[in-house]
Amino acid sequence: MGSILLITIIGLLSGIIGTGLGGLTTYIFRKPTQKFLSTILGMSGGLMISIVCFDLLPEAFIMVGLPLGIFGIILGVLLISLIDEIIIKIGKDKKERDSFIKTGILIGIGILIHNFPEGLAIGSGYMATANLGLSLAIIIGIHNIPEGIAMATPLTIGGISKARTLGYTIIAGVPMGVGAFIGAILGEISPLFIGWCLGFAGGAMLFITCQEIIPKSREMWKGRISAIGIILGMILGILLSSMI
Repeated sequence: MGSILLITIIGLLSGIIGTGLGGLTTYIFRKPTQKFLSTILGMSGGLMISIVCFDLLPEAFIMVGLPLGIFGIILGVLLISLIDEIIIKIGKDKKERDSFIKTGILIGIGILIHNFPEGLAIGSGYMATANLGLSLAIIIGIHNIPEGIAMATPLTIGGISKARTLGYTIIAGVPMGVGAFIGAILGEISPLFIGWCLGFAGGAMLFITCQEIIPKSREMWKGRISAIGIILGMILGILLSSMI
């Protein structure tokens, strides 16, 4: 039980520190440049691809085999794809009354939803090996920083105080702790479930990266900076994984 509590705390800290640091940038940059956001979003995308492809999915395939691992990936993609479609429809319904504040809230809802499977990856990954779980926690925490910035920027432009904005970004990271707890519990009950959870979370994270993070990085700045950020993020992810 002590290890499950530790995993939950690690997942929670990864979530709230990551998005919270993004919220803190409002005290430094009231309006971050598109080039700046493009760079860090690209880097976070590269980090995600690195950890999923070189750590998370190989571990899943070792534990449960290729067929079940791929099945988990497909389910993860399908679930997040469905959630993404729901968010898009909500955004369209509110488009006529769109404002910076509503945009920030919508992004925050997306972050809340996305953080749960990422927490699941941390919890189940930690039950597989402590190194994998810690690597995921660090890299996902870094990945959450630009998400926090993306949420905080429209809120502050819309007139929300910096303190409240910081609070909202911290709250957005809480589901990661819940996901880490559930991933650890289910992983302890069934070792085979760990591998399936890793595949599931890997598919979810790949979809978020390919559907949301990388395209948005490219949209924000049309130059080469997003591609450079992705490559640097992948290299950083490899280095972090090798050091932990």
